Amino acid sequence: MRLQGKVAIVTGAGSGFGEGIAKRFAQEGAAVVVNDIVEAGARRVADEIAKAGGRASMAIADVSRDADVARLVKSAVETFGKLDIVVNNAGTTHRNRPMLEVGEDEFDRIYAVNVKSLYLSAKHAVPVMRKAGGGCFITIASTAGVRPRPGLTWYNGSKGAAIVTSRSMAAELGPDKIRVNVINPVIGETGLLEMFMGVPDTPENRKKFVATIPLGRMSTPADIANAALFLASDEAIFVTGACIEVDGGRCV
Repeated sequence: MRLQGKVAIVTGAGSGFGEGIAKRFAQEGAAVVVNDIVEAGARRVADEIAKAGGRASMAIADVSRDADVARLVKSAVETFGKLDIVVNNAGTTHRNRPMLEVGEDEFDRIYAVNVKSLYLSAKHAVPVMRKAGGGCFITIASTAGVRPRPGLTWYNGSKGAAIVTSRSMAAELGPDKIRVNVINPVIGETGLLEMFMGVPDTPENRKKFVATIPLGRMSTPADIANAALFLASDEAIFVTGACIEVDGGRCV
């Protein structure tokens, strides 16, 4: 049990990478606050964790809204007594298309969810972690922030910002024993897959993307969850400011 006694918030945990992380953390002993903006998904994941013998609560919140994030952090402390880990996984994108075809509202939403959420989670969780003597943030960014593809320019930029912001947080929060690390997944089998591809999700279209990944497949929630588990555990107690590409060699 590598997270026994820990309490974690996982944002965007109603599906995809977040679901995988939430369930893996619960398997390893963590109490998990399953956050999502979609109630049905969050409720399903929390219920499945409980049925499997784990501890979980559900919290509906928009990570781009200050009051929602304040309530999310408060719910973790009130429900489980403390907060050790925040996984900033919630994210969004625009459909893969020329950069000048992306609307301003889309741009604003992407930066609000992918970047502003880091500010808000820090604003509300850092004081709790400081009082406790330490903690851990994990940002689920993207290989798009390291090796961008055409057609996703504004999304790429948001993930680049998330990476640099997280690493700067690591430098600033180190004296507080608060670690901040980043995971960069390659394109994966999640609900945003067609948005990233910009074409229908067919075996033929998948082949074009898989061809750029040396290990020959897309990422899965289990891949990302295993990396997050390491970074959240005491095995990574001296790891902060790191970016782990979970990408099958895409960024080599």
